Amino acid sequence: MPAVAPLPRRGALVGRALLAAALAAGALAGAGRAPRASAASAATFTSPVGVVSRAILAQNRLPGTTAWKIAGTPPGLLQGFASTDAATPGQLVTLYVSTDAATWHVEAYRMGWYGGTGGRLVWHSATVRGRVQPPCALLAATRTTVCDTWSAGLRFTVGANWPSGDYLLKLVGSGGQASYVLLTVWDPTSTATYLLVSRTLTEQGWNPYGGYDFYQGTGACAPGASTYPPCNRAYAVSIDRPQAVGLGASDFLTNEYPLVQYAERHGLDVTYVSDITLSEHPGLASHHRAVLSLGHDETWTAPELFGVQAALRRGVNVVFFGAAALVRHARLETGPMGPDTIIVDYRDSALDPLAGHGSPWQVTGNTWAAPPTDWSATSLVGQLYAGYVLPGRPAAPLVLFAAPPWLVRGTGLGRGSTIPGVYDSDIDHVVAGLATPADLEVLGHSPVPLSETYTNQGAWGGYTYADLTYYTDPTSQAGVIDTGTTNWICAIGPCAATPAAGTALARLTGNMLALVGSGPAGRVAPAQANVATVTPPGS
Repeated sequence: MPAVAPLPRRGALVGRALLAAALAAGALAGAGRAPRASAASAATFTSPVGVVSRAILAQNRLPGTTAWKIAGTPPGLLQGFASTDAATPGQLVTLYVSTDAATWHVEAYRMGWYGGTGGRLVWHSATVRGRVQPPCALLAATRTTVCDTWSAGLRFTVGANWPSGDYLLKLVGSGGQASYVLLTVWDPTSTATYLLVSRTLTEQGWNPYGGYDFYQGTGACAPGASTYPPCNRAYAVSIDRPQAVGLGASDFLTNEYPLVQYAERHGLDVTYVSDITLSEHPGLASHHRAVLSLGHDETWTAPELFGVQAALRRGVNVVFFGAAALVRHARLETGPMGPDTIIVDYRDSALDPLAGHGSPWQVTGNTWAAPPTDWSATSLVGQLYAGYVLPGRPAAPLVLFAAPPWLVRGTGLGRGSTIPGVYDSDIDHVVAGLATPADLEVLGHSPVPLSETYTNQGAWGGYTYADLTYYTDPTSQAGVIDTGTTNWICAIGPCAATPAAGTALARLTGNMLALVGSGPAGRVAPAQANVATVTPPGS
């Protein structure tokens, strides 16, 4: 166990009572008013790309720096994790670090625009003596790696001057070592227009640190076994371990950060939260006009899902900026280092100890559609996960199938227009009749060559299809957009096929954000059902 006892991970603003009071106040402020009246105060105003916050504009006029970047592959060992994935101002956070550096320190950067530098240094720690930590423990029954054998390296308090945002904690060693730790700073009282949700559940599900994640494991399976999901996978993963991918940043810099930078560059009225925090406080989703799900947001818990569904019923819009959202069904459990530090996903309900002993919404089958949950994510997302573009193959273009004025305003695009390099990695497509919303409008219908793709969801003349869709709730008028690709966010930034393609996709993105920031989208632009006109039929 750690030499220093772990601190409370959740609700440590001043105490759980104060956090509950803040959430209740937010709920009362939001009751019957989600979304808020447009331009409710001088603090915000509307623009062609959405609702703008004067505070976010002012924040991004502060001096920035590119020092947050890590160039190349740093030498030596330096890796760590924090006692929480998300914190509020005033909360104490513990860092656990293992390094062969003689000394190290941490620099906290809020990620945004900042004149194009991309980040702002908000805090710099004192120097800490380095040490190589002991091996992490393995919970054999679930193949879960937990680094509760590590001692605390540094404690710091999130400052009152740390605005809500996505932060990179850059660990810097005296011998040139460097890595990141992700941290979201959130505000439980916020009623900002846009709620941007970071993806700890998915990032940890794909994190192979310690040899196991939900998709692979160390060691062979039983002789002759060839199964999917792989039989040597983890049944649960811990957030109490370093992130093995992206120098500790996972895929943040490609699947989240370009949209963060876009929003902050335009001063959009955004606030930030992690999906674990949203799972713990699902009512947060109803305090805003739009919930933004980011790239590759595949793993959700039932409380997070219920919170977003409740928000939708109250008129809160939802944008899925990545394909394969709501594929994996997880739950949170208490681990050796605190509550909600273990993410459970057996991916086989027969193996889950909760099977037959509790709510089916807590039992983890391979997908949400698997027994005993038997719930199709298409009823919320609008589309079905269809497969992925094979690694190293070219991204397919977005082909507009419909061009409603709200989507193409100021772009010069119309029906049949294309933007190259959009559909890559995971893709979604429409499956008519599979819990598909009645007024689903297909905005983009893009052929992806089967030679470039893995799919088991259909083939039409040597192609499968990836779709961009929109529908509106018939009662609340909330709108739901699904871009149909995990590559959308990256394609407005570092993955853009060309600068012009990135600009065109960014303009479409701004038009989406303007629509969902205006209130229930259906009041402004009700969806026009057109699935029956999509060709080839069934695609």
